[in-house]
Amino acid sequence: MIDLGPHAIFIVSAYLGVAAAIAGLIAYTLGDARRTARRLAALEAQGIRRRSAGAKS
Repeated sequence: MIDLGPHAIFIVSAYLGVAAAIAGLIAYTLGDARRTARRLAALEAQGIRRRSAGAKS
C-alpha cells in the first residue's frame, strides 16, 4: 500500500466521509424520484393531467 505518512488516518477518513456523503445523496435522490413518481401516478389516477400534455407546438 502507498505510504501516506503520519496523516494516513485523516486521509482515509476523509475519503470514507466523502464516499458516505455521495452514497447518501444517491439514496436521497433515488428515494425522492420514487416518491415523485408515486405522487404523479396518484394525481393522474385522480384525473389531474399535466398542463403540457395538451399543448400544441
